[in-house]
Amino acid sequence: MTDNLLPTEIIEPQGEADAAVIWLHGLGASGDDFVPAVPFLNLPAEAQIRFVFPHAPVRPVTINNGWPMPAWYDILSIDIERKIDEDSLMVSVEQVNALISREIARGIQPERIILAGFSQGGAVAYHTALCYPQRLGGLVVLSTYIATSQQIREDKTAVNAKLPIWLAHGVMDDVVPYSLGEQAVLELEQQGYEPEWHNYPIAHEVSPEELNELGHWITQVLELKESFA
Repeated sequence: MTDNLLPTEIIEPQGEADAAVIWLHGLGASGDDFVPAVPFLNLPAEAQIRFVFPHAPVRPVTINNGWPMPAWYDILSIDIERKIDEDSLMVSVEQVNALISREIARGIQPERIILAGFSQGGAVAYHTALCYPQRLGGLVVLSTYIATSQQIREDKTAVNAKLPIWLAHGVMDDVVPYSLGEQAVLELEQQGYEPEWHNYPIAHEVSPEELNELGHWITQVLELKESFA
């Protein structure tokens, strides 16, 4: 299975890792994209978290005239409905599932694994985390939308019904409209989840303030893991 895993950038903690954050980048980016964000989380010095940043496969993307680029799935139209190729998204879900399995095989408990995603990576993170068969530690979704709403409704797992979810979106986002972030919050609440929603005066990006608040949340979630067992 190792030979078929997505290539990744990995930041190891100083000691033996007892938690992991798997962080998916956006369309056209790479696993290197969010490596510089880690110091801005301002995590406690004693945190022993392995950060895993996978590289999306290169595939043709319809909205970019079929030009190949790193993409978690094909986007067929860029209107507000965000029509996508669900088959390619589900392939990415399985690839991320394999990365989660690798962390578990390395000795990380599932409830100590947080899945994060920005933009297109966030859409994959939504489906992966909410439908994962074991209890995860948390879900972080940044500047994104729910791309597979109906399938999540059908495939979501009861074990992750109370999964801690942290959402953030820039109010000036001109790539993924802010309204799609608000729509995702409503969708999650309708399905019984209790997402923590944040917005920031930024465009399609992340800010130091956002990362600092996210780091505080990650610290809380990992400290409270026993409460969710």
